[in-house]
Amino acid sequence: MFGNLYDEALTGERCWLRHEDGSVHGLAVHSWLGNRRADREFDRAVLGRCNGPTIDLGCGPGRFVAHLIKRGVPALGVDQSATAVELARRRGAPALRRDVFDPLPGTGRWSTVLLADGNVGLSGDPRRVLQRAAELLRTGGHCITEFDGNTDGVVVRWVRLESSRTIGPWFKWATVGLDGARKLADDVGLTISAVQPIGTRVLATLAAA
Repeated sequence: MFGNLYDEALTGERCWLRHEDGSVHGLAVHSWLGNRRADREFDRAVLGRCNGPTIDLGCGPGRFVAHLIKRGVPALGVDQSATAVELARRRGAPALRRDVFDPLPGTGRWSTVLLADGNVGLSGDPRRVLQRAAELLRTGGHCITEFDGNTDGVVVRWVRLESSRTIGPWFKWATVGLDGARKLADDVGLTISAVQPIGTRVLATLAAA
């Protein structure tokens, strides 16, 4: 979906995200790599909610998985980017290069599914993403999901990655606010059991029946 530009951004190329309306936003590469002091409160909150074996969907360079492994918590990252998976493995995070909708190990047995850094919006279809999370969870498990504190409902946009040398293909991405999240959770059999605002970011626990 992201293509080569995402890999290049992870290794230092300056890239940005362009929306269909022409607006441009920088990529949060330093956050994904775990290099921003400002993100530490958010990362601590995420890690504090990961109880038991955890699978991180769209793990990127694997900062959450690496921290969990160091704590002795079984964890696995999943990402389509070869560069992201390689960076994750270098920091000691087990990771698979795979689409999150492909067959994954431990389906129906994970205690925690993690959807941080806006990954609930993958493919522009947050309902499908949360349905996938529900399939991966064991009974009594929970999905730790980040929602957007500045968004109302569910907003789906066409976006593309660009650099000074390359323009990537358009793809769909969704942004989900907490009000939109409640219906999505209900639709896939999950229940929002806890909410923690952290700046403009919102972390929610979605419990499986």
